[in-house]
Amino acid sequence: MSDSSFPPPKVLMLHGYSQNATIFNKRVAALRKSLGNDIELVFVDAPHVLQPVDLTGLSTTSDAFGAHEASATSEDPALQPRGWWLTDPTRTRTDGLEDSLAHLRDILRAQRFEGVFGFSQGAAMAALLAALLERPHLHPPFLVDGEPPHPPLKFCVAASGFKVAGPLSAAIFSEGYTTPTLHILGRNDILVVEERSRVLINDSLGKRVEEHDGGHFVPSKASWRTFLRAYMLNPTSEIPSPGSSSVSQPGSGAVTPLAG
Repeated sequence: MSDSSFPPPKVLMLHGYSQNATIFNKRVAALRKSLGNDIELVFVDAPHVLQPVDLTGLSTTSDAFGAHEASATSEDPALQPRGWWLTDPTRTRTDGLEDSLAHLRDILRAQRFEGVFGFSQGAAMAALLAALLERPHLHPPFLVDGEPPHPPLKFCVAASGFKVAGPLSAAIFSEGYTTPTLHILGRNDILVVEERSRVLINDSLGKRVEEHDGGHFVPSKASWRTFLRAYMLNPTSEIPSPGSSSVSQPGSGAVTPLAG
């Protein structure tokens, strides 16, 4: 339990493509509740509001926008799908990536975080952010008066993550990164297949890899909630594996469209 005289450690939460902070918060509600007052999850919106054209070709079902609530034509911020960068079916575009790094820089300037937790495109962004904070001078616009906006993070959780494409990402990951990172893979994830996640995992020098039996979601079974809580409180400790997770209740948008 956290000492009540001190605020709980904060974890920056990065949603998947076509979700937003509100929707991701709902999708991991069971995890958030299980953390109680020991860890504060801080959900933030990606800066890019997606238009219908940004979703064309990525999926054929309405639920593939990360949640049935999401609507590319809504003016309600809680319903608008967002992305950390815009892409296309070839996955070669990363339009807006630098804008998102500037957005996160400003968030990091204002608050202190123990770690970052991302899902899908948010997981790719989380790993990129963790790596950049180790060598922030590789991307000068990320600096504030020549200095990093935040110390290196103590951990990263990447659920259904992958490596961001493009030359900026290649430079940031050129020597790998050492931030302790929990990579969560779904054995039945057909949107971010294991081979794609392994490209990111290969650059992760402080990796821990855990798999669940489900698809494209953050596992929410009790054993996983217990494991994730323990990991976020002490990412370098010896924590028993959570084992297999049920596929019956996708926690974070099982059919969120892949974008990267």
